[in-house]
Amino acid sequence: MRIDILTLFPKMFDGFLTESIIKRAINDGIVNVNVINFRDYSPLNNKQVDDTIYGGGAGMLLRCEPIFECIDNIKTDKSKIVLLTPDGVTYKQNIAKEFSKIEHLILICGHYEGFDERIRTLADYEISIGDYILTGGEIPAMAISDSIIRLLPGVINESSLDSESFENNLLDYPSYTKPQMYRGMSVPDVLISGDHAKVDTWRKEQREKKTREKRPDIVE
Repeated sequence: MRIDILTLFPKMFDGFLTESIIKRAINDGIVNVNVINFRDYSPLNNKQVDDTIYGGGAGMLLRCEPIFECIDNIKTDKSKIVLLTPDGVTYKQNIAKEFSKIEHLILICGHYEGFDERIRTLADYEISIGDYILTGGEIPAMAISDSIIRLLPGVINESSLDSESFENNLLDYPSYTKPQMYRGMSVPDVLISGDHAKVDTWRKEQREKKTREKRPDIVE
């Protein structure tokens, strides 16, 4: 899989791409992540990428040319373009699964007061990671890339993915490790019983109970 991220702040991704699971996936050739500074595609001598708003208003908007020119340079017939914007569809696990099957994904990070409305015509998807405002699309791009990459075959053990939160519209079950007793809090007896059938039943019940209590909105 190839992920291209269009941003004005490529150094923000340095740590994200060089640590832990993401780094291993890149080193193993499972995913190729390119961070592209679309300022390089500005047609202006000073490489300006933003400008004042027609009709007036506070702040500056991203101009069309740098993003259109960048997309023209990297897009293929297998590309899908994602515009990261507060008014997009709220990102969820089912979308992560859909994105993980795309061969070439392009993420456009917005900044400043927003972007020229014509940039929307490039997008196959408009995505928001939540009902709040960030200074730019870089953090959403990292979150989306992380959620996609970990789903790619060979990145994480498939059995670990099957029981995660939001699979089958359920949150994950409670988990424990050593010590068995700590500050008066003990591991549930069923988990140390050695009876795998009972453990499976308990975990299923806990997933359902936890989801009803914490996220009733996702219960079918």
